[in-house]
Amino acid sequence: DIELVAGRAQVKGAPSLFVEISDLARRAIFTAAAELPAGEEPGLDTTHYYEPPRVTFPNATHVAIVDVDVETGFVKILRYVVAEDCGVMINPMVVDGQVSGGVAQGLGGAMLEHLVYDEDGQLLTTSLMDYLVPSAADMPTIEIGHIETPSPLVPGGFKGAGEGGAIAPFGALANAVSDALAPFGAQACELPLSPERVRRLVSGALA
Repeated sequence: DIELVAGRAQVKGAPSLFVEISDLARRAIFTAAAELPAGEEPGLDTTHYYEPPRVTFPNATHVAIVDVDVETGFVKILRYVVAEDCGVMINPMVVDGQVSGGVAQGLGGAMLEHLVYDEDGQLLTTSLMDYLVPSAADMPTIEIGHIETPSPLVPGGFKGAGEGGAIAPFGALANAVSDALAPFGAQACELPLSPERVRRLVSGALA
């Protein structure tokens, strides 16, 4: 008949008979195995595996505002906004970091990382010697807004947080560049949006 109240494990009906939970934890970790009941080992570790009946997914909307230099083909991101929904957030700071890292990955794919193959289908851009990835200096300030829609499929209402940052930059950047080049009748349908490719879009539209 033990109940946990205010950081104590106490006897029901006799609150004066108690042990501090912090003391229980200390004993569980530091008591020698020989002094514990048979079959018990020191420690407070437990492992449990949960297999959800169905998969749940995060959601996000990305909006980019860009400036395109039609002479050089350089694309400058002026503003980048993400509204994401990963269900109930366990740690909002970690979620912000996960979304920011995902956006960095997505921007790299949308702007810099070009998969080049030869005529035999052999990948030529196989290392960082052959293609660029975004650095901290290349990243815009990412404005993140959170919407918490609990998932009914898993305990706690949690969803993932990575996909909501990494997938949408491709479409957001392509649409933003297409909007900027609309006066030329050009549309960005291929990635990455390297300066060379953007210049070709403008030149092709003007030809």
